[in-house]
Amino acid sequence: MSVYSAEIRLETQGNDDIHDISEAVSERVEESGIKNGIVNVCVIGSTASVTTIENESGLRGDIKELLEELIPSSKDWRHNSTWDEGNGHAHLRASLIGPSLTIPFIDSKMTLGTWQQIVFIDSDVKPRSRRLIVQVIGE
Repeated sequence: MSVYSAEIRLETQGNDDIHDISEAVSERVEESGIKNGIVNVCVIGSTASVTTIENESGLRGDIKELLEELIPSSKDWRHNSTWDEGNGHAHLRASLIGPSLTIPFIDSKMTLGTWQQIVFIDSDVKPRSRRLIVQVIGE
């Protein structure tokens, strides 16, 4: 069994900025030389997340609207009084969606559905430079 580690770097705008990272993850799988196994993508930081969606504008807008309804940015979250950054909602949104995702791959191709893409969501309140760790594990 082999393990290959790589990074993806992104410049984001915050406020639930969504980035399709499917191609970048696929490139890391191919670079690894591993033919069959799993790839794990993990966000470094506690105000961003990774998941899969059909990456089209309507659904991206729906996700942003849903996150605002479930975890309003205007609410006075206790975290905001602790750090005075106003990003308590970002931590909660990232926690709800999760910091990592694992996808199996066969013959160096991820097993995603036709309309399924891997997306990174930055829920923080300001632009950031983001780092994601990609680990490819298999044979």
